[in-house]
Amino acid sequence: MTSKMITRVEGPVIVLERVFDAPQELVFEVFSDGEHLKQWWGPRGWETTVSNMDFRPGGSWHYCMTCMDKNQGDFYGMESWGKSVYHEIEEPTKIVYTDYFSDAEGNTSEELPASTTTMTFEELDGRTKIVSRTVYQSADELKKVLEMGMEEGITQTWDRLEEYLLAKK
Repeated sequence: MTSKMITRVEGPVIVLERVFDAPQELVFEVFSDGEHLKQWWGPRGWETTVSNMDFRPGGSWHYCMTCMDKNQGDFYGMESWGKSVYHEIEEPTKIVYTDYFSDAEGNTSEELPASTTTMTFEELDGRTKIVSRTVYQSADELKKVLEMGMEEGITQTWDRLEEYLLAKK
């Protein structure tokens, strides 16, 4: 049973909630392993072509999403690099990280906003509720990434996650 994403914006904070029809341990695992993430991370038409992960506090995930869909016009062939730095990990219930736009070498962008996310994984009788609370420096920075299509992108990404989890069950 697929559940709809609930999105709330509270000043510089965006909160995303969704229930997945998979056990908590599996949902946590697919967020904590770079090979799993390669299979579902990114909006439709994009593939995670690079996924280098060191999943531990102080470690990072450096990745690249590439647009593979010719129907996406100017986006086709575009690369989008990112880097997440992990601060806190409580398996299988919580991940706290700072997310940056980056380049291929892992240097973080000064022009595009960074954010800090606290993600919780709550067991619901064999299903898992994810709550992602992402804090930006300001409401204007959050607005900037929303205008870049972040909400649609994360909705499609979590739709792909749902499909991946169903195939794993």
